[in-house]
Amino acid sequence: MINYIIRRLLYVIPVLIGVNILTFILFFVVNSPDDMARMQLGDKHVTQASIDNWKQQRGYDLPLLWNEESEGLSKASNTIFFTKSVGLFVFDLGISDNGRDIASDIGQRMWPSLAIAIPSLIIGVLVNITFSLLLIFYRGSFLEFAGVFFCIALMSISGLFYIIVGQLFVGKMLSLTPISGYVPGIDAIKFIILPVLIGVVSGLGSGVRWYRSLFLEESAKDYVRTAKAKGLSDLQVLFKHVLKNAMIPILTGIVVILPLLFMGSLITESFFGIPGLGSYTIDAITSQDFAIVRSMVFLGSFLYIIGLLLTDISYTLVDPRVRLD
Repeated sequence: MINYIIRRLLYVIPVLIGVNILTFILFFVVNSPDDMARMQLGDKHVTQASIDNWKQQRGYDLPLLWNEESEGLSKASNTIFFTKSVGLFVFDLGISDNGRDIASDIGQRMWPSLAIAIPSLIIGVLVNITFSLLLIFYRGSFLEFAGVFFCIALMSISGLFYIIVGQLFVGKMLSLTPISGYVPGIDAIKFIILPVLIGVVSGLGSGVRWYRSLFLEESAKDYVRTAKAKGLSDLQVLFKHVLKNAMIPILTGIVVILPLLFMGSLITESFFGIPGLGSYTIDAITSQDFAIVRSMVFLGSFLYIIGLLLTDISYTLVDPRVRLD
């Protein structure tokens, strides 16, 4: 397994290089530093002197890939690519276009994101599994038909609808929770209840249908018929055999998204005023702060690759038949 993990980690390097080069092309070739300056300063009545001053303050006045005016290795290092992109490989995220330390901002903002993402994940998985098992237990009945119809109805509704209705009824009309906002510490609980509730409800339809399909697939296998032939009740078969074997794809599906929990939810955090990484990214896009956007794209790519690696490892932990060679 160690050799496999080392090989997968080595595969990360060319992938991240490709992501880095692609983002560099998008931000500095397709969209030149002059264009970035104009978007920051405003397209109207902007002089070239103002543009040059803006670029110089942020290090965007350097050549893109090769500096003919420098000597030796500085020809390659004294460039925009080296100063703005290469440092990402050692997680030197640098300074935002507004002068803030990006790594420090991420360190502060990831906790509100995790405060919403972790409870939403745990509660959502438990609710989805419970509801799915209920539908399987009453398979072929009106309850299953109504449950499937309910899931399809939930899936057809936009996520924004859940947020707006939740804020209107739960936050404003019933005044059970604040409509938006966030404070650190124990008082944050009252601010995250509604986002977590909406996150669980909005994911209920797709989650239950996926878990139900896994349980149906396991229920049709030979070992289930053998267990029933031995006299086990439907409830025993469901919990001792079907649920246990279906947990393999469920756990691996959970593991792959664990690293991405740090990235937060773009829509939820923006609507509820949560100062997490999701709203951080939205604010950076709105303010045209490309340094933050580049860093978040790179960080998201890295976390996704780590999630895939953790998925492979989790297969070996939950299924002894799987070997990573």
